[in-house]
This record gives sequence, C-alpha cells and structure tokens, in this order.
Amino acid sequence: VEFQTFQHYFIQINLRMAEYLASIFGTEKDKVNCTFYFKIGACRHGDTCTRIHNRPTFSQTIVLVNMYKSPAVTNAILDPAGLGVSPYSEGQLQENFDTFFEDVFVEVEEEYGEIDEMNVCDNLGDHLMGNVYIKFVKESSAKPCVQALNNRWYNGAPIKAELSPVTDFREACCRQYEMGECSRAGFCNFMHLKPISKKLRRTLYGRKLNSALIKKTPPPPGASSGDSSSSGSSPERKRSKKSKKKKKKHKANHKLSGRLYM
Repeated sequence: VEFQTFQHYFIQINLRMAEYLASIFGTEKDKVNCTFYFKIGACRHGDTCTRIHNRPTFSQTIVLVNMYKSPAVTNAILDPAGLGVSPYSEGQLQENFDTFFEDVFVEVEEEYGEIDEMNVCDNLGDHLMGNVYIKFVKESSAKPCVQALNNRWYNGAPIKAELSPVTDFREACCRQYEMGECSRAGFCNFMHLKPISKKLRRTLYGRKLNSALIKKTPPPPGASSGDSSSSGSSPERKRSKKSKKKKKKHKANHKLSGRLYM
C-alpha cells in the first residue's frame, strides 16, 4: 500500500512538472530553450547561444537567410561626418524592393505551393538582416521548397533556406517599431518588417481574393451547366481568360529578370 501511494505521488509530481515546463516553453522563464529563436526563428548569438535552438522538422514557414540585399546598405557612401548614406532616393529603394519581393513571391508560389504570407526583415543585425520569411497555406509545401531552394542561387549568391518555428508574425514583430517608437532602430532583436507598395500588395494578394470570389459566385438563375460551358461570352470565362493572359505575361516578364536561377 505504501509503495502504491509513493508511486501515485511520484507520478503526480512528474505530471505537474511536465505541465509547468510546457507552460513556460519559449517564454522568458524558460532557462533551457532560446526564447528569441522560438519567437523569431533567429538568435544574435547563433550557434554559440547557451540555450537550445529547437529546429523544427516540419513547419508551414520557411526562412531564406540574409537573402535580400538592400542597395541602401550594400552601396552606402560615407558623408563628411563619417556616416553611411544611401545614394538612392526612397522611390528607387522601394522600386528595387518591390521587384525583389515580386520575383521571389511569384517564383516560389508557382513552383512550390500557395503562399499565405511573406515578410522581409528590415533589421541591420546580422541574424535578421534581409531574412525572407514565407508561410505556406499547406505545411506539405514547406519542406520540398527548402530542399529545392538550397540548390539554387539568387543575384549571384547561394540561397540558404531553413524551416522556421515562426507561425505568428504578430508575436515576432517589434510593436514599438510599428508605432514608430523603437529606440534600438535597425539593431532591435525583434522583426522590423519592410512593407511593399500598396499596388504590389493588391496585385499579389488581391488575385487570391478574386479567384476565391469567382469560385464562390453562383451561376445566374436559369442557366444550366451546359449553357455556361458552351457560352463563350460569360463573365466567368472572360475573367479566366484575362487572368490567364495576365499570368502568362507576368511569368514571361519574371523569367526575363533571370535572377532566381539554378
């Protein structure tokens, strides 16, 4: 009886300990696992970090490490005070970034699967600078994408792709930066996401909404399935033809850029 009582007590202690460890996993109270790696998929200490980086074996999200090279950083010139100054205007930098974003977004979505969200870090720290995070709609798209992109190059440099533990970008982003109050500027350890232009956002993410609406739109009353398939002038067929033309044209322009290659 005493042995059974002790065994029951021992099991209860282990269960409580397991519940406690699960509740603090990835938080500041966790002294074993790295909080920053769990939240943002990167740590400024890298492999020398004293805490464990639990690299996922499956995830919806991948990270392309230091992939985006901003001309504002790579081509900066020194002013009389010895500070780095970009020789480009804000408009030119935004155009360069939009071109990069569209290149990667379209190529990855066409080749590996539908993208739910894509973000690029504007931080200056080595562990976050130019990191591209891509979250797929389906988890099954992520691993094949990582394997394929690790054998590809972009703009003369090899791509380093990894599965990332990040699933909620709201937790990974710097809230002070979003309010314009971050005192650490580009060297903050939380994500400072670089925004794309509104026009490009409508182009990339708007087409998903349009295709979803077309699928959900019911046929007009009185129209049979045979009529809709045979009528070449129906709104749905016109929309699909236009979208196909646009997709082909965009794909051709994208292939001409020739920056994401084997």
